[in-house]
Amino acid sequence: MDLDAGSVLASLLVSGAGFVAFSYGKRQGRVPQMAAGVLLMVFPYFCSGPWVILAIGAALLALLAGALRLGL
Repeated sequence: MDLDAGSVLASLLVSGAGFVAFSYGKRQGRVPQMAAGVLLMVFPYFCSGPWVILAIGAALLALLAGALRLGL
């Protein structure tokens, strides 16, 4: 992970959303939210560049929204 300001800010933003999704999923007993939350919290450690982090985070959130729309 790069330690430039953009990467750190993107990582905090995506990981924060992951923490909120995981906490909500754990409290409600919802597996899709917990899984997406863990993925959102972990993957920024393995990516470089803020645009990559934001793009993957947006894709994971879109997958979560699709899963919820399907009723999973």
